Amino acid sequence: MTDTEISPASDPAPAAPPATEAAPAGKPQLRRRLLTILAVAVGIAVAVWAVFHFVLATPEEETDDAYVAGDVVQITARDPGTITALHADNTQSVKAGDLLVELDPLTADVALQSAAAELARAVRATRANFSTVDTADAAVMQARAQLSAARNDYQRRRGAAAEGAVSGEELAHAGDALRIAQTNLTAAQSQRTQARSAVAGTDIATNPEVIAAAAAYRRAAITKSHMRIVAPIDGVIGQRTAQVGQQIQAGAPLMAVVPLTRLWVDANFRETQLKDLRIGQPATVVADMYGGDVIYHGKVAGLGAGSGNAFALLPPQNASGNWIKIVQRVPVRIALETKELIANPLRVGLSVAATVDTSDHRGHRIAAVASVPYTGQTSDGSDPAIEARIRQIIAANR
Repeated sequence: MTDTEISPASDPAPAAPPATEAAPAGKPQLRRRLLTILAVAVGIAVAVWAVFHFVLATPEEETDDAYVAGDVVQITARDPGTITALHADNTQSVKAGDLLVELDPLTADVALQSAAAELARAVRATRANFSTVDTADAAVMQARAQLSAARNDYQRRRGAAAEGAVSGEELAHAGDALRIAQTNLTAAQSQRTQARSAVAGTDIATNPEVIAAAAAYRRAAITKSHMRIVAPIDGVIGQRTAQVGQQIQAGAPLMAVVPLTRLWVDANFRETQLKDLRIGQPATVVADMYGGDVIYHGKVAGLGAGSGNAFALLPPQNASGNWIKIVQRVPVRIALETKELIANPLRVGLSVAATVDTSDHRGHRIAAVASVPYTGQTSDGSDPAIEARIRQIIAANR
């Protein structure tokens, strides 16, 4: 055997395959195991969600067709005039009683002075009427005395005429004088009745002419008070259209006051969502303005009397021909808590999402009897200063 020959025993052993070639065999099993675990986790999650959503979850109705609403109190002119000053502008806050607009008061001042003079004249005229009654009483007493004298004179002359001491002509004159005295008494009594009818059952302050003049003075004083327009409630100014120097007529809108602490939500629920809605059910509201970071709490205050289509300017005529059923929506008012509106103010017209907890069905389907939302408003005619001025004018002329 030569040096180049190699014996079978000396052949080298075949090389072992790399270790990385054995791994692919185990990958499918690992993938299947991971997918199985994931499927089980998803199934458990779905089951838990279904239990909480359909079994344990609180029944509720929600809608994003909801908007913030509130009172928009229009400030209007009660009497014509010229604007001389503006004391509030858009976006500014005002309190009830704050001065908003001033009108030129000169014409109102002249009318008030004229009414005061007319009241004084009425008091003096009434006082004269009471004096007329005294004069009429005196005239009646005088006529009675004259009648008594004429009657006595006639009786004496008639007796004397029977004895022939008085002529018939003289007796006739005495009879005429008696009849004239009787007529004068009747006329005096009629004049007294007429004089008493003007003041009967009254004094100077309660006489009809004085009352009418006092009412005219009140009207003039009220007109003068309308030259200063004040805010009726607390709120924020909006829609200001008034300008200094503008000549306005009665009823002209000048601006609006919106009380941002008395807002509510008009949530338009589908008619299929109204079955379980009741008055007083709790609700939560999320505004697009703040997002989910701020949640407002409130209660269902009432359901609308009809759908939006029913109160539309041009309501649908479903019997006119082609007809397609459309699910209607009914506005549901949700009252919000004042303290939350103060902490995070809203604005009228903002979009919100409303959710109502319908688990409690003990409430009513129709709201309670109407109540007064704003109280404490007083009329300008009840101003004590006006009444005091009227009493002063009457006292000075009586």
